[in-house]
Amino acid sequence: MKNPSTRLVFNYWDELRGERNAPERGEIEPGALRHALADTFVLENEPIGPVFRLAGTRLCALFGREQRGRAFAALWPDVETQGEMRRLVQTVMDETAGAVAGLSAETIGGASVHLELLLLPLRYRGRTHARVLGALSPAVTPEWLGLDTLDSMRMISLRMIWPGTPSPRHVEAPIADRRPKLMLLPGGRA
Repeated sequence: MKNPSTRLVFNYWDELRGERNAPERGEIEPGALRHALADTFVLENEPIGPVFRLAGTRLCALFGREQRGRAFAALWPDVETQGEMRRLVQTVMDETAGAVAGLSAETIGGASVHLELLLLPLRYRGRTHARVLGALSPAVTPEWLGLDTLDSMRMISLRMIWPGTPSPRHVEAPIADRRPKLMLLPGGRA
C-alpha cells in the first residue's frame, strides 16, 4: 500500500478486526478515519451487485458526481471490466480477504492519474456478505480536481490480503532495511 489514505484505512480496519476475519460495521468510527474520510467509501451488497452506501467527497469529486446509491461497477465504462470488479468485490466478501489494486486513470481532458483501490470485508449485524469498506485515492491530489473528471480506469496491479496471513504492518523488516536511505552531509558550495 503506497497511499497514506489507503494505509490509514487498512491499519484501522486491521486493528478493529483483531483475530477475526472482519470487524463489524458498527465498530467503525468515522472520526478515527478523519484524515482519509474524503477517499473512503462503504459498499452494500445488493442484488444488482455492490452499491455505494457512503462515498467520500474527494472520491465524488474525482468522478464529478455523488456516488451514493450508484453501482460500484459503474465507475468502469466497459462491461467486461464491470464484471471483473463485481467478481473482485464478491471474492472479498466470500473469502473475507482484502484487496489492494493499482489503477491507471485518465480524465475527460486527457490528464492521467494513478490511483490505489482498497477493498476490505465488513460484517453487518453478524452477517457476512453484507458490506465492504474501501478507499480510492490518488497518490497526490491532482491539480484538475473539481475542474475535470475521470473518464476511464484500468487495473494495473492487484494483491489479495488473505485471512490468517500476518498483517503487513506486523512483519519485521530485515535489519539491513532499517538503515537510513538518505544521509545528509554537512557542507555547501565553496
